[in-house]
Amino acid sequence: MLKYLVALDEFRHFSRAAEHCHVSQPTLSSQIRKLEGLLGTILVERHPGRIMLTPTGEKVVARARVILQETENIRTITSRARDPNSGTVRVGIFPTLGPYLLPHVIPALRQAYPRLKLRLVEEKTATIISKLGDGKLDAGLLALPLAEDWLHRRRLFEEPFMLLAPAHHPLAKKDAIRMSDLADEELLLLEDGHCLRDQALEVCQLAGAHEEVDFHATSLETLRYMVAANAGITLMPVLATRPPAATAENLTARPFEEPAPRRSIAMVWRKTSVMAEFLEELARVFANIDPQLLSSTAADNKRADSA
Repeated sequence: MLKYLVALDEFRHFSRAAEHCHVSQPTLSSQIRKLEGLLGTILVERHPGRIMLTPTGEKVVARARVILQETENIRTITSRARDPNSGTVRVGIFPTLGPYLLPHVIPALRQAYPRLKLRLVEEKTATIISKLGDGKLDAGLLALPLAEDWLHRRRLFEEPFMLLAPAHHPLAKKDAIRMSDLADEELLLLEDGHCLRDQALEVCQLAGAHEEVDFHATSLETLRYMVAANAGITLMPVLATRPPAATAENLTARPFEEPAPRRSIAMVWRKTSVMAEFLEELARVFANIDPQLLSSTAADNKRADSA
């Protein structure tokens, strides 16, 4: 019954909550009324077109979430006691990393944990942190720094940025880019909500560059093809310039001179997680990426032209 109340709190709609719980609406409604009868108090205010929890209902939901999470923790502990390398792990990953990292690490994960069910959720950083806090994810692959002190951080690797420019652009003729080369340049950036946007803005501030205010992309692929269409230049994480990432004509990827701008990637999980020991093992697999894929030297990036 508690899971029905939590679902109703989340969706604030009987039909959608019932669908989420894989039961009929009458079943969910009757279970809520049964719970109210057992507790001797009204938990839900039912109004035409909207659902509200009573003040008592809000308090009960908060405790219900804890109970349901602890119940899931018990299942996890007993499951891993039987087979430490099996079960399900829910991992969040942000969109400017997932498509470019996962093809390089999934084969190793499947080899190391053939019985593991890895559920990957691609969301922006703020959503992943929220889902970690709610117990809807077990771990997240995120860029540092993070402010949340309730999260354990396990640093995986440093990923340099590349400059992506049209082939005819003056900066495309350089073997390596100095930060000073970006002074007064306009960069195409992602829309608000992407951590990569914040990182790119920091680079712009350091280099004296500025963003193209009339264009904000929704994905790295949009940025890639806008550059290919001579709309401007941008910063691209080095993994996004490696196969099997999409290719396009009229593109040149150039590394930065050291110290190059880069982002730090970590796996994070709740400090209270019962899966902490296993997640540490899992993090080591994610960290064991081929160093050549993360290299931004000019010699290694001759093949990045037409990235």
